[in-house]
Amino acid sequence: MRTYLDCAPCFMKQALEAARRATSDEALHQEVVRRTARELALLDMTATPPFMAQKIHRIVRELTGNLDPYREVKERTNRLALGLLPAVRRRVRNAGAPLEMAVRMAVAGNIIDFGLERRFREEDVEDVLERAAVSPLHGGFEGFEQDAARASSILYLADNSGEIVFDRVLIEALGPHRVTVAVRGRPVLNDALREDAIAAGLTDVELVDNGSDAPGTILEDCSDQLRERFAAADMVIAKGQGNYETLSGAHRPVWFVLMAKCPVIARHIGCEPGSFVLQKR
Repeated sequence: MRTYLDCAPCFMKQALEAARRATSDEALHQEVVRRTARELALLDMTATPPFMAQKIHRIVRELTGNLDPYREVKERTNRLALGLLPAVRRRVRNAGAPLEMAVRMAVAGNIIDFGLERRFREEDVEDVLERAAVSPLHGGFEGFEQDAARASSILYLADNSGEIVFDRVLIEALGPHRVTVAVRGRPVLNDALREDAIAAGLTDVELVDNGSDAPGTILEDCSDQLRERFAAADMVIAKGQGNYETLSGAHRPVWFVLMAKCPVIARHIGCEPGSFVLQKR
């Protein structure tokens, strides 16, 4: 998915938000915003939005010296999600279609996102879990279920911390023995790292990092190992908007699992903003 002009205000707001998390120095906030504006002016609009976001967060880290401004946020959202895990597991266990309910819970977890203009609020999570349990899924669960039944190997591209706890419920339903979970290679936003996957309890799956600090999966920026897994897996599941932005035009089928929180992405998918999405592209 290419970058649209509508993305520009979000880039600037994301830069300021990240700068303020990284440091209290207002002079550095100004320099982050100025550098971001210069990069944005030169941006190739055919690039995906995470390409620009990667530049923004490299600027923040370089100027502030803070290598992980969202560390505290990640720890807090992991704790929040782990506190909800028993109730989510009960919901899946008691459902008439446990795999579908696990997908719904994983979609709901995508609300935990600090990369958007819209502010994430912790009190939103339980409400979204309730709505995701009964709302329509934009896409097709039947095709997902069929692909999952046939797959011997599944590559699961994780998105955010906190959210990865709800991914764990879906991975348990799929069968951890055949799932490889890929996380980001270096800190960016509140995206999940290896340490977040372990904190979430994903200790019985193969974990790989993608070698990249982009808030998505820019394949050419990822490690050889990740690209090989992406090509070879029987099924690829990609969580979240950043993975959708970078992989919706991929050379192989990918199942996208997300909430369409951004109007630009919702238009690209063909759904209403706020929709729960399970779509193969």
